[in-house]
Amino acid sequence: MRITLRQLEYFIAAAEAGSIALASARIRVSPPSVSTAISQLETELGAQLFLRRHAQGLSLTPAGQKLLVEAKAVIGQAQTLYTAASEATGQVSGALSLGCLLTFAPMVLPEVSQSFQAAYPGVTIRPTVSDHQTLLARLERAELDIALSYDLLVPEGFEFTPLAELPPHVQVAETDPLAQLTAISLEELADQPFILLDLPLSRDYFLALFAAAGVTPNIIAQIQHLDVIRTMVASRYGYTLANVRPRNKAALDGRRLVSLRLAGDHRPMRLGLLSAGQRVPTRLVQAFEAHCRQLISSSYVPGMDAPVLMPRRRDVTN
Repeated sequence: MRITLRQLEYFIAAAEAGSIALASARIRVSPPSVSTAISQLETELGAQLFLRRHAQGLSLTPAGQKLLVEAKAVIGQAQTLYTAASEATGQVSGALSLGCLLTFAPMVLPEVSQSFQAAYPGVTIRPTVSDHQTLLARLERAELDIALSYDLLVPEGFEFTPLAELPPHVQVAETDPLAQLTAISLEELADQPFILLDLPLSRDYFLALFAAAGVTPNIIAQIQHLDVIRTMVASRYGYTLANVRPRNKAALDGRRLVSLRLAGDHRPMRLGLLSAGQRVPTRLVQAFEAHCRQLISSSYVPGMDAPVLMPRRRDVTN
């Protein structure tokens, strides 16, 4: 038998991504390498694993569906060998399945991953970016070792380690008259057009801020994609509320945004590490937790401006 773990890993990536190109981007391997590995696997097994449709990508055949289950089990068993060796020798190595919340992943995930792998060259990080509820489900199924997320909903059986507090703030276009302020209250925003981040839990969090202040927001759009919201705000379609403070102040179309302090006492989001409480952390997971505690704090969050409160509101002068 000449099946390799690498062929199985490439097959799993292609099956989950639904295309060679997406699998290549996910595992950072050239498309020809992925395609060749799958062809070799099909030849060795004497079975067609995928239906290849140019417009629709890849879809698993019945044989491919069965192999996917077994391949994941084999890769899981192989990873157990690395973990056992790491625990026995005291070395930190192996693959870390890391989840990250999609709202701050573009800022946090690259530096966290790169710096951890630089500190531990024997480690490979397999990232997953998704919403909070999906991360919880994958942690529960042991598909993720640990995740970076918020503390908005931490069910019984999970553990959350806080790293940084991110207070809410207001984002407006650089050309908006409101941009001349340093702070503004929810009451002052009541009549302004509001673009709401329409993700589970995030939506409830922002609406709860208005409810606590006794204010009804003028919601003109509910959108699930932060980049779309930032571009619409930069185009003066409305304002939004956010907790992340990207160092890059420009939207994707090049227009710039300004952050204003949200006046009043509001609950911050707490960014931290989320894990399944019933699982005993491996040496690899413990090393990653320690790395994050050293790297991330309320005074430094990768990819973001420090969440420092601005001075109180000043009036606009003519």
